[in-house]
Amino acid sequence: MIARTPEPPYFVAIFTSARTPGDDGYGAMSARMVELAREQPGYLGMESVRTAGGHGITVSYWQSLEAIGAWKRNAEHLEAQREGRERWYGAYAVRIAKVERQHFFGDA
Repeated sequence: MIARTPEPPYFVAIFTSARTPGDDGYGAMSARMVELAREQPGYLGMESVRTAGGHGITVSYWQSLEAIGAWKRNAEHLEAQREGRERWYGAYAVRIAKVERQHFFGDA
């Protein structure tokens, strides 16, 4: 599903990852992180895809850099980050950017 975001400017956190084999609790933690992110002040939306081979991209949209920082420091999210490094990801990258323009087509 394509997130409907407000008029820019706003900010985006792009999380690209390569999963390790097996679930090992990943599915439950991932679902919890989506739920928790939606509760955070400044959260605007999210889009996420993962290939059968385990490569994924999650894009989350935020009102401000401060909101992204608060999400990064959330205690439950910090625990998920730790477990991700130890159990679920072979590699990942996080990129933060400012959205200055956007365009939509269709029933996105």
